Amino acid sequence: MKPARHLLAAALAASLATGAFAADRGTPREARALFDQAIKYMQANGPERSFVAFNNQKGKFVSKDLYVFVIDKQGTYHASGAAPEALVGLNVLGTTDAAGNPLFKDMIDISVRNGEGQVRYMWLNRKTNHVEPKVSFVGKVNDYVLGVGYFAPRSTAADAQKMLTRAIAYAKTEGIEKANTAFNDRHGVFVQNDLYVFAVDLASGNFSAMGMNPTLTGKDAVGLTDAEGHAIVKEMIDKTASGEEAVVDYVWRNPVTNAVEKKRSYVRREGGALIGVGYYQE
Repeated sequence: MKPARHLLAAALAASLATGAFAADRGTPREARALFDQAIKYMQANGPERSFVAFNNQKGKFVSKDLYVFVIDKQGTYHASGAAPEALVGLNVLGTTDAAGNPLFKDMIDISVRNGEGQVRYMWLNRKTNHVEPKVSFVGKVNDYVLGVGYFAPRSTAADAQKMLTRAIAYAKTEGIEKANTAFNDRHGVFVQNDLYVFAVDLASGNFSAMGMNPTLTGKDAVGLTDAEGHAIVKEMIDKTASGEEAVVDYVWRNPVTNAVEKKRSYVRREGGALIGVGYYQE
């Protein structure tokens, strides 16, 4: 028997070939609206009737590239507007995305713990036939987890600068220790699609926060080099010595595409730390 991840990839490829959906890209607002509608429908109509509605590829719960999916707490599909014939009944609990994230386990954990939330991962975009960053709204309805996802746009320089401004303001208001905790929350407001905040303790030279990979916290940052051998953090520290914001270009692995890409980071000092946010340049 093929592993679930292989069956899942095949099912998604099949759904691409059918051309069942329009090529238009759904927006975050539209995804949220469909999610809210589906939650209310399932609460009012129960699981079995809802599964029929959600699996109807020509029904009201499929719009543009948006659709509703439902899994149980064991990770088995009960509904998917993407490819119901291929996916319903398939267990995907152990499936990871292209970046190695256990997306379905994350969906279940967040929904059970918080009632609802958001999960970021990599998924096949049927419009482009490429694996792209996706964000799903997920919520618990009795013994099931319901979700609706949208494909996230690539972040821009303006997005990175806005996040850095918010991160600096948060550190000033709440203090650097509390800020580091917030920056390290992979499901928090300081990690969005391919954007995340990183922080370096200037006294020790170690990372105090790394939103996309918090396990780097406490590890050496000053000695870090990029794929081309540039001591990027040292450059950031040197460039911000005057107290001004600085810009540093380098190459780095994009945690969303899992490829090494050109990156530009905006960095500033606050509370004894170097705080930065970067975006990936196409």
